[in-house]
Amino acid sequence: MPAKAKSKKGAPAAAAAAAPQNPVLQTARPDWPKFEPLPPTSDLALTSLLEDQIVTISGLWTSTLCKKYVSFLANLPLVTTPGKPKKGDAVRVNDRFQIDDAAFARMLWEQSGLQDLVLHGDVDGEPLSPDQRAKLWGGEVLGLNPNIRIYRYSKGQFFDQHYDDSNNLLFPSPTGSIPAKTTWTLLLYLTSPATGCEGGETVFYPEAPKRSRAPPPQPVIASLETGLALFHRHGRDCMLHEGKEVTEGEKWVIRSDLCVRR
Repeated sequence: MPAKAKSKKGAPAAAAAAAPQNPVLQTARPDWPKFEPLPPTSDLALTSLLEDQIVTISGLWTSTLCKKYVSFLANLPLVTTPGKPKKGDAVRVNDRFQIDDAAFARMLWEQSGLQDLVLHGDVDGEPLSPDQRAKLWGGEVLGLNPNIRIYRYSKGQFFDQHYDDSNNLLFPSPTGSIPAKTTWTLLLYLTSPATGCEGGETVFYPEAPKRSRAPPPQPVIASLETGLALFHRHGRDCMLHEGKEVTEGEKWVIRSDLCVRR
């Protein structure tokens, strides 16, 4: 589903702008490069950028692997978002590739260390009980959404303020499909200022506490870092956010979602 520009009290007017339609879903599976080299899982950690809302993993992919993937992804049949987006969705100007690929999603989940970190890792150095882990991720975690999206933002491209939807799906497993839903967006950044990409930060806009006359909290900025994985809550608990305009170079992102049992 396209990301919605929901109307929310106190949200900037730009949040009510329109967004593009989804491109045609690809059916031919790319010959994805192997995930080599990868850092040891022991070198990775879950860190809160905003407690219970945004969690990052620095260096999930090495800069060498990111560079290899950027070269590969540039040859995929990317589709530029339409100039006239659908009413009610958020304005997005980028190039993208989208495919249902359960094997790639499983490979990303199991081989990159995400499975170990999400199911067993500490958050900010603190261990979680099973109940705390289920509360954080929204239920019993199954893995990553097979719907894989590749985004390229060139100079002048951006994703306006919006909210990400939660979606229901049938999660593939060796024993059959499992009713599931998505709870967190996953963004894996392949480029950054170190690779010549300027701008493109993901900016979140927390709301002021209810019944409070205090101004809204300051925006939370997730700067681009090569190989950084960023999870953020979506659906009912999603914060208003945007992908800032890229001013130099290219911003490459691999997008999926965390799935839990429904």
